[in-house]
Amino acid sequence: MADDKSTGEVSKEEVLAALSQIEDPDLHRDIVSLGFIKDEDINICGGNVAVRIVLTTPACPVREQMKQQATELLEALHDVEHAEVNMDADVRATTMRGQKPVEGVRNIIAVASNKGGVGKSTVAVNLALALTKFGAKVGLMDADLTGPNLPTMLGVDSGLQADTGLSIVERYGVKLASIGFVLKKGLAVVWRGPMIGTGVRQLLHDMPWGEVRVRLAGVITSVQDQQVLVMVSGQNWTVMIGEQVEIHAQNEEPLSVSQLKVNDHIEVRGTQAPDQTVQAKRIRLQDSVQESVDIEDDTLDYLVIDLPPGTSDASMSMAQEAPIAGTVIVTTPNSVSLEDAMKAVMMFEKLQVPVFGVIENMSYFACPHCGERTDIFGHGGAQVTADELGLDFLGEIPLDVTVRESSDSGVPIMVSAPDSPVAQAILEIAQKIAAKTSVQHFFAQTAAAS
Repeated sequence: MADDKSTGEVSKEEVLAALSQIEDPDLHRDIVSLGFIKDEDINICGGNVAVRIVLTTPACPVREQMKQQATELLEALHDVEHAEVNMDADVRATTMRGQKPVEGVRNIIAVASNKGGVGKSTVAVNLALALTKFGAKVGLMDADLTGPNLPTMLGVDSGLQADTGLSIVERYGVKLASIGFVLKKGLAVVWRGPMIGTGVRQLLHDMPWGEVRVRLAGVITSVQDQQVLVMVSGQNWTVMIGEQVEIHAQNEEPLSVSQLKVNDHIEVRGTQAPDQTVQAKRIRLQDSVQESVDIEDDTLDYLVIDLPPGTSDASMSMAQEAPIAGTVIVTTPNSVSLEDAMKAVMMFEKLQVPVFGVIENMSYFACPHCGERTDIFGHGGAQVTADELGLDFLGEIPLDVTVRESSDSGVPIMVSAPDSPVAQAILEIAQKIAAKTSVQHFFAQTAAAS
């Protein structure tokens, strides 16, 4: 709080000037020039100032430090008695030329190893759960079609959907899809390369990963074939009506599109297409209606994909079928695993997929009884390899029997023991990965603008 107070009121310009002293440590620019704070996000009432800072990821590693710094800077201004800083996030979407975006997904993070037995699937599961801890909307896709383990690790019965067909299952706040949901226990998948590619494509593009749901109520201004214009608070919304759309009168009597008339009051529920367009799922006629628009964004911020070991068809199909934000390489510290990790990096470089960095799993073992540390598989090899390849070392995860027990029981360690050293290490890694995704967007936008 400033010592020398005048009787005036601080201006928005002064607020922005103060906050421009905060620099994003990854982008090396101040948060005002980066657009994290807009005029409409500043509210001034006498000596009280409220500011909303919108980051590019809810998992920002410096979120709390930034909030504290902003509060101190604002309360040091003249005439400011109290400052309230609210931190928010707007996750940007990864887009690449020539690749079909995955509907309902902003960013894809692939987890790979090129070698089995290094704990890749365990890392993928807990990484997805870690991102939800920061408030992100997350999905998890099992691309290991011939050895799907995610159902077991997340406590979903094998063959759960064997008779109904594959669909999304939600577990611990994460949306999941795995071919293991339709395979009865013990049933093997024996597929050649082309079938693997088709399976990956269907998991990516045929699953309802996320959507923007819309409910609008207004008055019909035009009816043309399968397109209806609806006036809501002075603005026209275009409602697209497909063959399967339910249309009902108040008494639930089914109607056809031809029975909709100008000046009818209707309520529409559907999903949002570009601009002010709604793909209708249900329409109901009303006698009168309070004009309104409610939008619920269920789009995933991150879809984590557990890739199978090896430089296989699944990895190549992934790179061709979707815009991958980046890949994370999981390895143990021993030389054999590191050799295969290097091959995985080379594969993704050839496929022009960014590699975010390397994680050293089972990095060391700390005895739960005496605390003595033992490097069972060696230690530090992943960092050395990352340095040699010019990649970031994302962190090390200790070896802990609780990880195995929690995975076998279907309750991952991020859920069963969130305060454990393993869970804390994964949380830090998740923040680094989220930050790297945001940095990549920034440089992509800068390049596009130049």
